[in-house]
Amino acid sequence: MAKIIAFANQKGGVGKTTSCVNLCAALRQKGRRMLLVDCDPQGNATSGMGVKKNRSPNIYDVMIHELPIENSIVQTPYGDVVPSEREFAAATVELIGRQEREKVLYHALQRLYTEYDYIFLDCPPSLELITVNALASADSVLIPMQCEYYALEGIADLISSIRMCSSRLNRRLRIEGILLTMYDARANLTVQVENELRRFMPEKVYQTVIPRSVRLSEAPSHGLPGIAYDRNNKGSKAYLTLAEEFLSRNEGRETWQ
Repeated sequence: MAKIIAFANQKGGVGKTTSCVNLCAALRQKGRRMLLVDCDPQGNATSGMGVKKNRSPNIYDVMIHELPIENSIVQTPYGDVVPSEREFAAATVELIGRQEREKVLYHALQRLYTEYDYIFLDCPPSLELITVNALASADSVLIPMQCEYYALEGIADLISSIRMCSSRLNRRLRIEGILLTMYDARANLTVQVENELRRFMPEKVYQTVIPRSVRLSEAPSHGLPGIAYDRNNKGSKAYLTLAEEFLSRNEGRETWQ
């Protein structure tokens, strides 16, 4: 049975999609059956996995036209992908009149539960209906965040939304973990924010942090996850370490320290 994890943060530019793509690729490299569902109309996770944007069929066809989700899957060396497209931005409006509109994605994903070990949902940087669909479908939420003051404020709002979704739509939903991205240990604010998070949520914050990396930023322009573009840069190494920590939390079979 697949574990479904939503990558969410209503604040953009925090490394959400980069983390979703690279952790997916790292886990695929470790032999896990991986599916990444791109729920963001920008389609950055789609291109980051080496799939052309605006390819059809895609997540829009699945959620709006009720296409069986398995018909939209594209296979890549880094994990399977359900691509997104720009037209998906209208999905929020088109779903308003749908019965159980918050659970359209949930019903679609039920067909895939036995086909994968992990299904990642890359959410848009907002708490609109598409994100609500992802939260209603997921077992847990992984929250990438930058070490800055506004990020602390934003994470409080996101956690509140997760709790509301858990109480009203999806009682199994919990926080998978908080991942610190664009990490710069030389900055005092970075260390202060990290200390605050680890003090208040010690079990949820990953020990692995993701440093700033030019090579990670370059990778999507080549249609590759960072760990495939340059495996030896510090950012890629961090995601490979994160994969070990992730598996140690979920499966308890990987050596991690």
